[in-house]
Amino acid sequence: MSDNPDIGAPPPVWTRLRFEARAAAADEPTLASYINAAILSHETLNQALAFHLAEKLAGAEMGAQQVRHVIASVYDADHTLVEKAESDMQATLERDPACRGMLQPFLFFKGFLALQTHRVANHLWSEGRETLAFHFQARASEKFGVDIHPATRIGRGVMLDHASGITIGETAIIGDNCSIMQGVTLGGTGKEVGDRHPKIGSGVLVSVGAKVLGNITIGDEAKIAAGSVVLRDVPARCTVAGIPARQIGGLSRAPALNMDQAFPDSADQD
Repeated sequence: MSDNPDIGAPPPVWTRLRFEARAAAADEPTLASYINAAILSHETLNQALAFHLAEKLAGAEMGAQQVRHVIASVYDADHTLVEKAESDMQATLERDPACRGMLQPFLFFKGFLALQTHRVANHLWSEGRETLAFHFQARASEKFGVDIHPATRIGRGVMLDHASGITIGETAIIGDNCSIMQGVTLGGTGKEVGDRHPKIGSGVLVSVGAKVLGNITIGDEAKIAAGSVVLRDVPARCTVAGIPARQIGGLSRAPALNMDQAFPDSADQD
């Protein structure tokens, strides 16, 4: 099978990533050894992810080899994690106009790297290895500026765009195919204990700097406008904006996919 993604049907993510890596290494010899070590020297995507994440997350507490061993064992135990990584890369390629292929999110986009680190931490959490899960959370926060509690449940096809300053609490749930922008908080109100964080449906767009607080439900394909503070449930396919947020305009349609952060006007109302 050819490694050229322009021939025939769209190639698997790993095939396209290797094709792009070869081209990038040829175009930029200064980074060729780095690209080879991170991608081309591996036989599978899970091996490459384990290596690359380990290089990013290693520190005085755990060296790269130890971190790589932990991540590889998690991928061996749950093969769906690599499938989710593929979906996350595909989502980034489709939604982010700055993304030129699979290579950029894999090597450079901290939202993608933070999300894959969280998926590993979440698996460790589910196995009762809470201390190690918290370690991965802390390293992701330090390295990528993204703080996601390891107990948080996140679906597939999720994009954390730019990602700086994203904070997501312990009992939050995020559905499939969501897009979350920089500076977003999915947190508590500071008063509750137990189940105290938002439940985000599928296909939701949470725009720049929005704060969604408390054990509330955001319906499928809802759009939360930039800078909003959401304190109440949001019905499916609604757009909300303001402090506190209220419903505006007409119905939203696949906002996480089209990444349209503009407010609907009266002509859009149904």
